[in-house]
Amino acid sequence: MSTLAIDFAAVDKYIHDHIRDWMVELSALCAVPSVSARHEAIEPCAAAVAELLTRRGFKTQVTSVDGGHPVVLGHASGSSSARTMLFYNHYDVQPPEPLALWESPPFELTERDGAVYARGAKDDKGELVARLAAIDALKAITGGYPCELTWLAEGEEEIGSPHLPEWTEKHLAELKADAAIWEEGQVDEAGRPIIRLGARGLLYVDLSVSTISRDAHSGSANLLPNAGWRMAWALASIKGPDGRIRIPGFYDAVRMPTAAEEAMLSRLPDTAENFRREFGLDQLLDGVTDVERAYFTPTANIAGIGAGYQGEGSKTVIPAQAMAKMDFRLVPDQDPMDVLDKLRKHLRAEGFGDVAIEVLGAQPPGLTDPDAPVVRLTAEVANEVYGKPALIVPLTGGTTPMYLFTSRGVPVVSPGVGWGSRNRAHSPNEFMRLVDFENAARHIARLLARFAAA
Repeated sequence: MSTLAIDFAAVDKYIHDHIRDWMVELSALCAVPSVSARHEAIEPCAAAVAELLTRRGFKTQVTSVDGGHPVVLGHASGSSSARTMLFYNHYDVQPPEPLALWESPPFELTERDGAVYARGAKDDKGELVARLAAIDALKAITGGYPCELTWLAEGEEEIGSPHLPEWTEKHLAELKADAAIWEEGQVDEAGRPIIRLGARGLLYVDLSVSTISRDAHSGSANLLPNAGWRMAWALASIKGPDGRIRIPGFYDAVRMPTAAEEAMLSRLPDTAENFRREFGLDQLLDGVTDVERAYFTPTANIAGIGAGYQGEGSKTVIPAQAMAKMDFRLVPDQDPMDVLDKLRKHLRAEGFGDVAIEVLGAQPPGLTDPDAPVVRLTAEVANEVYGKPALIVPLTGGTTPMYLFTSRGVPVVSPGVGWGSRNRAHSPNEFMRLVDFENAARHIARLLARFAAA
């Protein structure tokens, strides 16, 4: 069916009139506490997602590789186009802690002030259901889906998708697509839609060190080695007070933005003030004023650290063991395994060969060609829905397994339900505004129809 024959006013009305139906589905999904870091409720949530797709006519399978969480894969035929759009989502969520900071139960979808609150309300269950809303509306108004649809929903995104590369290799034939709609998207605080084309890579490691056979009385602190100090010194060797990462060769492979990426960056608004206001700062680190450009710089972040007694009151003790969790966000042309090798060599060279390294996640960066036709199409449709020109961002600060598709020539775009950095994803009181859900569904419905006709 030609897009000229689709009554998009009717599509919009259908979406507006049926939001409560999709909130019922979202509520059921959010009630499943699918915390991948603790391997909780993973199978029930995969089954719930598979049922949502099966209900809509998708041929659905739930499979996994050894040690991996289930991956839901569905396919539905299109009525008027042989082109294939792939949806990528994840059904796993972050832990809800600290629980005391939630204003409503984290796994009960709660509506207040035009928004719904729950863990996963935005990241990523709300995004998934908004896409279901888009295809539901198209099918209700036109009688079918405009193109071939493939849906991949995994359960390990929040822990680095460690088994997805192996799973993908086994399902390449089923994942062929002309383009992909990635897990999430957003509008900025001014209501301008943001289209992100890439994601930074990631190396996530667990560092641990043991200095004595057991914790000891701190009266012996001038006699016995302290694991806490040992870890602190090891971490200090990795990054200095100037913010520079001190691992030899760490920056060697870093690629600066291309001319096309520089052009996109130059058209983006300054978001530094929003960041400063959001996090209560006078200025960002190193006086950064161009947030999006800063995403082309790699990072070394301490995500967690612990040693000794951390309970209430005092306990004079020499800790025998210490740990730290670190993540390195990587930029184009950096390889996580190369960075890992450099980290190991650095610690040995600095005298910290006793610090053990366990890899918890590793993903290369992923980038979409900004000249891909689907990028222009997504921006044009966004302008129609939001009434404001889309902001095209070449690289996002976070990490997703986007590289599994961009490296195989599948361009990726990211319309979605987010609202700047305000949705509190990964934090207490995560939420999604209903207006953003509605607009995202309208955007995706038009994108699918126009994509099918292109």
